[in-house]
Amino acid sequence: MSNRHLARTVALQTLYEWDFNKLPAPAAEGVLDRNAKEFAEGFDEGEFAKELVHKVVEKQGTLDELISKYAPEWPIEKITIIDRNILRLGIVELIYIDNIPDKVAINEAIELGKTFGGVSSGKFINGVLGAIYRDKQKEEGNEERSGA
Repeated sequence: MSNRHLARTVALQTLYEWDFNKLPAPAAEGVLDRNAKEFAEGFDEGEFAKELVHKVVEKQGTLDELISKYAPEWPIEKITIIDRNILRLGIVELIYIDNIPDKVAINEAIELGKTFGGVSSGKFINGVLGAIYRDKQKEEGNEERSGA
């Protein structure tokens, strides 16, 4: 497992626990620290995981509005906790983190969905993030970001 994929996995575990327990925003960092020590001690992408968790917590309202817009038949509270947080992570990478190619962000989110979600999670995540990606491309004049 690549270090970035591991960082995304630890961030997802953190966000799942944070969301499931309805913890206050500041608690997410403590949950992340504990999860990183337990599941990924010594990995070198801790700052990336921290950035992901921080951005999801900070932008949760905006992220949930986007999910509602692009999955109108699925109220946010009806989407499984795992899928909801995978979508939040994917949107953060698509919109707020510039050094990750859009297609990498989408593919990573789909893989998290296949690994941790239900039978149709990968397709659902692909559909929502794909629609956001297409609209983003239209807004940017079809220029794809470069980066790692």
